[in-house]
Amino acid sequence: MQNGDASTVARPSAAAPLKQIVTIRLDVDMLKWFKSAGPGYQTRINQILREHMEAQQAERDAAQP
Repeated sequence: MQNGDASTVARPSAAAPLKQIVTIRLDVDMLKWFKSAGPGYQTRINQILREHMEAQQAERDAAQP
């Protein structure tokens, strides 16, 4: 088997949401803080944004009659 062979490539689970590559401008100090925690900073940023989104949705849904 060669590196990059399709049989060795990890595939996301069926339940994993699709990801899209985007460019986002962040404050330098904030990005430095996320990166200082080590690998996975983009995942951590995504999780915090998701939690905020879900909290906003729950708040909106609770306010609807």
